[in-house]
Amino acid sequence: MAPPVPETDPPRSLPPDVPGHRTAVATEAGPGAPARGPDIRPDGPPYGRPAVGAAVERVPAASTERPAGAPPEPEPQARPTGTPPPRQSAVGPARRPELPPVHSAVICVAAPCLVISPEHGQLTGQGIDGIYRSGRRLLSRCVLRVGGRDPVAVQGRSLAADRASFTATVRTGIEAGPDPDIGIERVRHADGTERITLRSFATRPLRLPVEVSLGTDLAELAAVAAGRAGPELAAGVHAAGLRWSTGDALAVTTAEPAPDDALASAGLLRWQLELAPGESRSIELRTTRDRSARSPAGQAANPLSAARAEGDDPRADAWFRTSLDDLRALLLRDPGAPADAFAAAGVPWRLGLAPAESLWAARMALPLGTGLAAATLRTLARSQAGGRGPGAGKIPGPLRAAGPQLPPGCTGTEATLGFPVVLAEARRWGLPEEEVARLLPAAERCLGWLRSALGEDGFLADPDPGPRRCETQAHAHRAALLGADLLADCGRPGAAEWREWAAALRERFRARFWIDGPDGGRPAAALHPDGRPLPRLTGSAAHLLDTGLLGGGQYAAGLLDPVRTEHLARLLGAPAMDSGWGLRSMAAREPGHNPFGHRAGAVRAHESALAVAGLAQAGFDKEAAGLLRGLLDAAESFGYRLPEMYAAEQRTAGSAPLPHPAACRPAAVAAAAGIHALTALAGIRPDAPAATVAVTPRAGAPLGALRLSGLRVAEEPFAVRISRLGVGMVEEAADGLQLRG
Repeated sequence: MAPPVPETDPPRSLPPDVPGHRTAVATEAGPGAPARGPDIRPDGPPYGRPAVGAAVERVPAASTERPAGAPPEPEPQARPTGTPPPRQSAVGPARRPELPPVHSAVICVAAPCLVISPEHGQLTGQGIDGIYRSGRRLLSRCVLRVGGRDPVAVQGRSLAADRASFTATVRTGIEAGPDPDIGIERVRHADGTERITLRSFATRPLRLPVEVSLGTDLAELAAVAAGRAGPELAAGVHAAGLRWSTGDALAVTTAEPAPDDALASAGLLRWQLELAPGESRSIELRTTRDRSARSPAGQAANPLSAARAEGDDPRADAWFRTSLDDLRALLLRDPGAPADAFAAAGVPWRLGLAPAESLWAARMALPLGTGLAAATLRTLARSQAGGRGPGAGKIPGPLRAAGPQLPPGCTGTEATLGFPVVLAEARRWGLPEEEVARLLPAAERCLGWLRSALGEDGFLADPDPGPRRCETQAHAHRAALLGADLLADCGRPGAAEWREWAAALRERFRARFWIDGPDGGRPAAALHPDGRPLPRLTGSAAHLLDTGLLGGGQYAAGLLDPVRTEHLARLLGAPAMDSGWGLRSMAAREPGHNPFGHRAGAVRAHESALAVAGLAQAGFDKEAAGLLRGLLDAAESFGYRLPEMYAAEQRTAGSAPLPHPAACRPAAVAAAAGIHALTALAGIRPDAPAATVAVTPRAGAPLGALRLSGLRVAEEPFAVRISRLGVGMVEEAADGLQLRG
């Protein structure tokens, strides 16, 4: 039995019919799913359905405005957990709506603002392209013509998370030969602002007609993704531009300078521009959802420090800066407490709160300060189930598809187990004690839920009844140990009992989950409800190495003993799991492996980063370095903006990682993965309440010399330098912070 947890007064919970809550049914299916809502992938596995007893959860909405999400589907029929899935027909009578591919799109985000552009930069009104705010498409068509000609696209690229540049040329024919005589640069911002600059390369003056064709359907992103956007709306002339409206939405596009002509019937703005040789002229378009001149893009306060990672390998700094930029761009304000920001799951599909992923991102970003963790914890505490009945203390979350072998798991379980862990570790990094005291009751309720949810076999099912997943037991074990550490330090009862329960879980796990074999064995991916192990090697095993940080800078014990930990490390570093671009979510030789499959083979960036940190923490520097180099090479290939997942095709000479067509990019956990993997090289283990910090860099310095600056320990700047020999030296720290050996 788990130890008792003191009862505390639960927070007030909103009834189901209060705005800001809705019922989530079915699954959150990886890259193509909304932050809350159904699995809409057309090729979703037969297990991608709600399990009995866990099909419906109350989920707090991410925004009082309309969050971006995938299109809904009818609720599927639930099937008892453990029942073999029905064989799918080769030709089915009906298909789920297909998500439009977004892997080649140029995406700008400053939550809740989002712009999706094709590489050529012309918004044609087709597909998912457009300017969005809070999930509403404000502009779907923005086509530029110069001198009666369509520009020839030359390049489209991201300049930062919130802006992109599109370069094109036009040959007017005024000069002989094939050379263009007009250069065009379009800089597009997530807030709906676009600056079009035309530059003349001609040797004589030009008088050019310039036209911008505009249109919109004011559709929701969910409807756009499902192919149900509807026709374009009729435009009306508005001052220096055009406007469109429906019963509940309005969009306005204004121009500076004002157009010479505005034709509402054609959705057309026209200018006559005169350009001297070498001269440039600019037109600025501003698309908003009201009549104001400009809508602010980023509305959430930024709680992350401006850290850097500089060293022998310049790619480390580029990856770190881009990861930080992406994470900042995904910050959203909690409508219930606008001072609190959390990281939205990702774009374009999940621009909203996903409790487990928001917590993961906040935890991995702790070296940048505790502000994001504190705000995320406060946001989730407000959604926590109150009362004393079944489910009391649980943080709600949608279901998530788990691949072809298992039924969907509940992200609420993951978030509930993560809550006390993030609070305990944030305290070690420097979260003020008064903030810890305010959040402690919610952490105790999470532990209380864990106690009540345990099965008779001592394991935690997810969902119940359902399989006992390997990673869920790792999350529960870490929650118990770090929760006990937190309770003891805060003078609350129950710490000794939780430590005893964790020790018993270690024994049960080693006896039931480890599958012996001639090669040394492996951890089972899960135990079925009848106790049979699922003998699949998956990336979820990396969670067994993520044990958590205790007081005194000590790492918590893991579920595996040293011998089994060593064998797991060898498995994760072997080619079956290490694709050369990161850790596979399922080993290459396992039945059902799919290099593009979410949790069936594809590389998941944050799980790879957890493996890097866990392997390094356990002393397996060779395996950690191999995965880290693969992640960094993949980041470089993706312009240092890792998608949430990508194909796990084996790396070969001259190859490049393949994108997943529907993966979110940027995504919060993928952005935080870059921060987590690089800071793991320094081995920073703070204990702010004890005013100490330990630095244990990885042997061999896999990226050469590296300096991490602008980090935060004990709420003060912290900088550390790692030499090429793997020797660490603290260069900046809070007054009174002692370096511990």
